[in-house]
Amino acid sequence: MNIYVSNLSFNTNDAELQDLFSKFGTVSSAKVITDRETGRSRGFGFVEMPSDDEGKDAMLGLNNKEVEGRAMSVSVAKEREERSSGGGGYSNNRGGGGNRRW
Repeated sequence: MNIYVSNLSFNTNDAELQDLFSKFGTVSSAKVITDRETGRSRGFGFVEMPSDDEGKDAMLGLNNKEVEGRAMSVSVAKEREERSSGGGGYSNNRGGGGNRRW
């Protein structure tokens, strides 16, 4: 079972996240997501537990549990959606408007 954990303290690391969940069963991986540029925690992470029953127990036991002054939110992780490479995004086209002064 893949579990999404949000509202983590920015001080929480992978080992601490794994330790929290290992009290409920086997943890195959625990990863706190960090900012690419700064390396600082982004305040959320993912935990994988091979047993669905243990994963559900962990979700019940840890959801809204306060760790370092923050109440964690724990839920089943959703599959990541593919990002399209075309369309959307930023555009230099400001559209009509003619002569604008700023």
